[in-house]
Amino acid sequence: MKSLLAFALATSAITGAMTAPVFAQDLQQFNIGVMGGENAQDRMTSNECLRKHAEETLGVPVKLFTPADYDGVIQGLLGGTLDMALLGASGYAKIYLTDPEAVEPVLVKTNLDGSFTYYSIGIARKDSGITDMAAMKGKTLGFGDPNSTSGYLIPLVELPKAGYSMKPGEYFKDTPFTGGHEQTIVAVKNGDVDAGVTWADGQGDFADGYNSGALRKAADAGLVDMNEMVEIWRSSPIPEGPVVLRKALPADAKAKMTELVANLIKTDKDCAYGVASGETAGFSPVTHDAYSTIIDVRKAELEAGKN
Repeated sequence: MKSLLAFALATSAITGAMTAPVFAQDLQQFNIGVMGGENAQDRMTSNECLRKHAEETLGVPVKLFTPADYDGVIQGLLGGTLDMALLGASGYAKIYLTDPEAVEPVLVKTNLDGSFTYYSIGIARKDSGITDMAAMKGKTLGFGDPNSTSGYLIPLVELPKAGYSMKPGEYFKDTPFTGGHEQTIVAVKNGDVDAGVTWADGQGDFADGYNSGALRKAADAGLVDMNEMVEIWRSSPIPEGPVVLRKALPADAKAKMTELVANLIKTDKDCAYGVASGETAGFSPVTHDAYSTIIDVRKAELEAGKN
């Protein structure tokens, strides 16, 4: 941990050599953005402990912001109104492609086995008779958010490669956006869509919603009985999104927040559970290089959309 903090401080010293030093005590407020995926109140509840710890650590007021969609957090980080967020890989890619100097990835959530990958998971109601994507011809497949990695970007790439066109009417009857992971799960449960894609670490029991992810959060909240669901598709492994900090923050503020989140599993395990959307081994250091593939995929998707 000392080397991680030293690196953060040294990096800032180099980049800020031509300016007067700025310290955490010069901050007036620290703002944390919480990505969509569940309703705003649940997001606030899950991250309130982090807000309190951050306030104690920085000595300034800390506020949580829960925009209605992923892009709200993305634009907040790009515009400098948000200082920190736990992003999906696709969200980080969009920020980097828009402004490489806006944020820096510092940590990543790890699974209980130490890995930091997860999956896009396709689910359907068990009583629908749908057991795989081959049974989805002419049916409706729901997606969460256009800035979601597992809820859109990865299926957008992998499903067509497997022979399932994403153009509405060609294979699936329709491919609507539901508004987020929680909304996708509820839409499947209620029969509003025949199936949907969401995210999970893929470890542990499906009946629990796996160890972590949107399915686990929905199961914990009583929104869905996983025994009434079935997994119909799984993507290749996806790198967990990073905890990012605004690059322009004071160096000591970045170091303090990095240390806080890195130690959260030891200092407040229940808080780590809420922030990580389930069971976790904690948060480990990560760099931009971990997301190079996702950035390339996102860049190709954005360029394709212009044509």
